[in-house]
Amino acid sequence: MAIGGTLLIIGIIVAVIWVFIELKRFRHKIWAVFLIILILFTYFGFMMSIKGKNIDLKSMDGIKTAGKLYFAWLTNAFKNTKIITTNVIKMDWRGDNSTVSSG
Repeated sequence: MAIGGTLLIIGIIVAVIWVFIELKRFRHKIWAVFLIILILFTYFGFMMSIKGKNIDLKSMDGIKTAGKLYFAWLTNAFKNTKIITTNVIKMDWRGDNSTVSSG
Protein backbone atom coordinates (compact mmCIF):
# COMPACT_ATOMS: atom_id res chain seq x y z
CA MET A 1 0.00 0.00 0.00
CA ALA A 2 2.87 2.41 0.74
CA ILE A 3 4.37 1.78 -2.69
CA GLY A 4 1.04 2.64 -4.36
CA GLY A 5 0.79 5.92 -2.41
CA THR A 6 4.37 6.80 -3.30
CA LEU A 7 3.74 6.09 -6.97
CA LEU A 8 0.58 8.21 -6.82
CA ILE A 9 2.50 11.16 -5.33
CA ILE A 10 5.31 10.79 -7.88
CA GLY A 11 2.73 10.60 -10.67
CA ILE A 12 1.03 13.78 -9.45
CA ILE A 13 4.38 15.60 -9.25
CA VAL A 14 5.29 14.48 -12.78
CA ALA A 15 1.87 15.59 -14.07
CA VAL A 16 2.17 19.01 -12.40
CA ILE A 17 5.65 19.53 -13.87
CA TRP A 18 4.43 18.45 -17.32
CA VAL A 19 1.41 20.78 -17.16
CA PHE A 20 3.66 23.66 -16.02
CA ILE A 21 6.03 23.13 -18.94
CA GLU A 22 3.15 22.88 -21.43
CA LEU A 23 1.58 26.09 -20.10
CA LYS A 24 4.91 27.85 -20.50
CA ARG A 25 5.12 26.64 -24.11
CA PHE A 26 1.51 27.66 -24.70
CA ARG A 27 2.22 31.16 -23.39
CA HIS A 28 5.12 31.46 -25.85
CA LYS A 29 2.87 30.26 -28.68
CA ILE A 30 0.27 32.88 -27.78
CA TRP A 31 2.99 35.55 -27.78
CA ALA A 32 4.22 34.40 -31.21
CA VAL A 33 0.69 34.43 -32.65
CA PHE A 34 0.13 37.91 -31.19
CA LEU A 35 3.32 39.20 -32.81
CA ILE A 36 2.39 37.67 -36.18
CA ILE A 37 -1.07 39.26 -36.04
CA LEU A 38 0.46 42.62 -35.05
CA ILE A 39 2.92 42.50 -37.94
CA LEU A 40 0.17 41.57 -40.43
CA PHE A 41 -2.12 44.34 -39.10
CA THR A 42 0.69 46.88 -39.42
CA TYR A 43 1.58 45.79 -42.94
CA PHE A 44 -1.96 45.68 -44.30
CA GLY A 45 -2.91 48.89 -42.48
CA PHE A 46 0.10 50.66 -43.95
CA MET A 47 -0.67 49.40 -47.43
CA MET A 48 -4.33 50.45 -47.15
CA SER A 49 -3.44 53.90 -45.84
CA ILE A 50 -1.14 54.73 -48.77
CA LYS A 51 -3.20 52.96 -51.44
CA GLY A 52 -3.94 55.22 -54.40
CA LYS A 53 -1.71 58.06 -53.16
CA ASN A 54 1.19 57.43 -55.61
CA ILE A 55 3.82 57.73 -52.90
CA ASP A 56 7.46 57.00 -53.77
CA LEU A 57 8.77 54.86 -50.91
CA LYS A 58 12.31 55.08 -52.27
CA SER A 59 12.70 58.74 -51.27
CA MET A 60 12.88 60.16 -47.76
CA ASP A 61 10.01 62.59 -48.44
CA GLY A 62 7.84 59.71 -49.64
CA ILE A 63 8.60 57.71 -46.49
CA LYS A 64 7.70 60.70 -44.30
CA THR A 65 4.46 61.25 -46.19
CA ALA A 66 3.58 57.56 -45.97
CA GLY A 67 4.33 57.56 -42.23
CA LYS A 68 2.10 60.58 -41.66
CA LEU A 69 -0.71 58.96 -43.64
CA TYR A 70 -0.35 55.68 -41.74
CA PHE A 71 -0.41 57.31 -38.31
CA ALA A 72 -3.37 59.50 -39.31
CA TRP A 73 -5.17 56.33 -40.46
CA LEU A 74 -4.28 54.54 -37.23
CA THR A 75 -5.45 57.49 -35.11
CA ASN A 76 -8.77 57.60 -36.93
CA ALA A 77 -9.18 53.84 -36.54
CA PHE A 78 -8.75 54.13 -32.76
CA LYS A 79 -11.10 57.13 -32.60
CA ASN A 80 -13.75 55.18 -34.54
CA THR A 81 -13.29 52.20 -32.23
CA LYS A 82 -13.76 54.48 -29.22
CA ILE A 83 -16.94 55.98 -30.69
CA ILE A 84 -18.41 52.57 -31.51
CA THR A 85 -17.55 51.21 -28.05
CA THR A 86 -19.12 54.24 -26.36
CA ASN A 87 -22.30 53.88 -28.41
CA VAL A 88 -22.52 50.17 -27.62
CA ILE A 89 -22.16 50.84 -23.90
CA LYS A 90 -24.91 53.47 -24.01
CA MET A 91 -27.38 51.16 -25.78
CA ASP A 92 -30.31 49.57 -23.99
CA TRP A 93 -29.53 45.86 -24.17
CA ARG A 94 -32.63 44.61 -22.34
CA GLY A 95 -35.01 42.54 -24.40
CA ASP A 96 -38.24 44.01 -23.02
CA ASN A 97 -37.76 47.55 -24.43
CA SER A 98 -39.09 49.05 -21.22
CA THR A 99 -37.96 52.34 -19.75
CA VAL A 100 -36.39 52.65 -16.34
CA SER A 101 -38.03 55.14 -14.03
CA SER A 102 -35.96 56.76 -11.33
CA GLY A 103 -38.74 57.19 -8.82
